[in-house]
Amino acid sequence: MKPHVICLMITSPDGSLHPSRWTKSPDGERSDWTALYEKIHTEHAGNAWMVGRVTMAEMSKAKAHPPTEPVDVARPHHFARPGASTFAIALDPSGKLHFSGDELFGDHIVVLLGPDVPDSHLAELAGDGVSYVVSDKKALDLHAMLTLLGQELGITRILLEGGASVNGSMLAAGLVDEISLVIAPALEGRADSDRVIAFGEEGLAGKVELSLKSCDVLAHGAIHVRYDVRMPS
Repeated sequence: MKPHVICLMITSPDGSLHPSRWTKSPDGERSDWTALYEKIHTEHAGNAWMVGRVTMAEMSKAKAHPPTEPVDVARPHHFARPGASTFAIALDPSGKLHFSGDELFGDHIVVLLGPDVPDSHLAELAGDGVSYVVSDKKALDLHAMLTLLGQELGITRILLEGGASVNGSMLAAGLVDEISLVIAPALEGRADSDRVIAFGEEGLAGKVELSLKSCDVLAHGAIHVRYDVRMPS
């Protein structure tokens, strides 16, 4: 069965996703809102979190280091640590991410890849102790890939944490069960800012419906809004 997926994001009322650019507030500071976000993250009790390539590249700054000798690699998947308890999942269709080990923030790394990723990249990931799943289709079947992670690794609850492209693709595919949004009392107000929590090539109208689940006032002037996500009937 597919893991339960919660899209968890923090934003300003004008939709900015970049706290470093936000205005100051008499109610709190960026560190306060970040702490609230981390608290909500913990309370959701996921055993995995998931981001796209761009977001993951900001966390893992390793350079390419393919093996110098030919090696046999496993397709369509390789699970280096099936006994791990928590996981960091990266969506990387083109195989551009590199890692210096098998963990980020104490969570075992799993990479979801496209079918054209070369064996040399798979060998690099395996050499670093990283798990991976290679799609057998050009358009990644994320439902099948996530279901496999649930079956093989025991992943039951994923916190999807951006960026906009991966959030949008997951929503459009009907893979997101809930949106959990922390809204901080600050603004960015820059004309060139990316103010999109979820992006889809053709938009998301007619593809998802949101139903309010709860709305809670947090400390430091922030609020926490939760929506159930469903596909239109």
